[in-house]
Amino acid sequence: MKQHIRIAIAQINPTVGDIRGNAAKILDYAFQAKQAGASLMLTPELALCGYPPEDLLMRQDFNQACEEALTALAKALPEITLVVGHPAQENNHCFNAASVLQGGRIISTYYKQVLPNYSVFDEVRYFSPGKKPLLLEHAGTTFGILICADVWESEPAKQAKQAGAQALLVLNASPFHIDKQDARHEVVKARVNENQVPLVYANMVGGQDELVFDGGSFVMCDRGEICYEMPAFVESINVFEWVDGRPKQQVRLPQQTTEAAIYHALCLGLKDYVHKNGFPGIVLGLSGGVDSALTMAIAVDALGKDAVTAVMMPSEFTANMSIEDAREMATTLGVHYQEYAIKPLYDMYIATLAETFKGLPFDATEENLQARIRGMLLMALSNKFGAIVLTTGNKSEMAVGYSTLYGDMAGGFALLKDVPKTMVYKLCHYRNGLFSVIPKRIIERAPSAELRADQKDQDSLPAYEILDGIMQAYVEDDMSFDDIVLLGYKKSDVKRVLGLIDRNEYKRRQSPIGVRITNRGFGKDRRYPITTKYDFSKR
Repeated sequence: MKQHIRIAIAQINPTVGDIRGNAAKILDYAFQAKQAGASLMLTPELALCGYPPEDLLMRQDFNQACEEALTALAKALPEITLVVGHPAQENNHCFNAASVLQGGRIISTYYKQVLPNYSVFDEVRYFSPGKKPLLLEHAGTTFGILICADVWESEPAKQAKQAGAQALLVLNASPFHIDKQDARHEVVKARVNENQVPLVYANMVGGQDELVFDGGSFVMCDRGEICYEMPAFVESINVFEWVDGRPKQQVRLPQQTTEAAIYHALCLGLKDYVHKNGFPGIVLGLSGGVDSALTMAIAVDALGKDAVTAVMMPSEFTANMSIEDAREMATTLGVHYQEYAIKPLYDMYIATLAETFKGLPFDATEENLQARIRGMLLMALSNKFGAIVLTTGNKSEMAVGYSTLYGDMAGGFALLKDVPKTMVYKLCHYRNGLFSVIPKRIIERAPSAELRADQKDQDSLPAYEILDGIMQAYVEDDMSFDDIVLLGYKKSDVKRVLGLIDRNEYKRRQSPIGVRITNRGFGKDRRYPITTKYDFSKR
């Protein structure tokens, strides 16, 4: 007689620090899983407290609250076995843990063995490593339990197999970046092939500051094939069949394009940042350019049109087409829209400084003054009505400092901070492919900050295709000056771009956080000194 059970994956979106709320969500999903016939439910890594809790883990009251919530959760569970991620303390050490809850009790606990300490991860700062495997006997199958980075190295899975594991349950808080899901599948396939066991991979979903967790939980059979898959970027609970110690083959979901995945990541990251921090909505400067157009499209998709206020602030250098396109897009999306001409304010500042600036030419000073007037107006609206200001600059501009401190950089969240300019255009085409919201002229016209007469971005910068290629090689791939030149770029372009990137570290440190979509964003995973004499172009 075949042994047939149902296993649930709770792909949840916790909020860091909301221990009671997270516990209530886990309990609600446990009741749903039980009602759907599941006897075992798996949650993501540190689901009870949210990930990453960072220095909250250094607070005794925080850890005590997690311990109390775990005990209460065990007592409140229906008749189901739950594997839940949480922090745990033992002998003055803190561990990244997964506990098995059953029959009102905490019956066993596993401590994560591999603690990542690279990129956005800083777990060695907080946790001590575990030393041994943990097995869970359930309905005739012996499951080994692992946590996230444990599966990226061979030893923890090997230990579990040698201890008697017939399948692996892996709790994850694995953040999104481009092509990350393919990388996960390859790593998990290697562990499955090494140990000839099926594996259940439960991943967190949701936005947490600059990180987005994309879900996409899956089950891999012992032949290394995906046999069950959950949707990306969606909080959900799914139940799959487990027959005679193996997952039952089911239909896979269609794979998202790169542009679709990035767009959904940006939507989710923005939505959770706004909602989890309690902002009633957002306000942004709508310039008639491609960056602010994409930012507004994402904001409406993420938050709804009623939560979005767009402000056009034309100057004497603003083209009529910019005003026309901004009005058209605001009307199409139905957002709150306002216009404030900044020339009267600009003239007042210039008059005030006239004697001091007498005889000096128009330069970046006057350009930046326009941007700072706009930033001041946006922040005034934010202060008065509570909406957070979204800045609209992209990664290419952020890299080389093509932005104004306390001007277009003024705000609370930089949505496109990790999106290169060339990807901005791709995302615009993707969004218009769903249905058109961004006027064609915005996408096709040459990009311009419109801070002086007849200005074009390419007056000051290399073509974005060149800039983005050099930036990716240098920032994301850590390539040297000579190696970048060997890719086919001109030495003069490479030296120029690298010099701009290095000189503008001070400016990036003062920028708001934004959604991370690449494997190296300008955030916690790239930490370069501001004050340094190291010249990368002369190595």
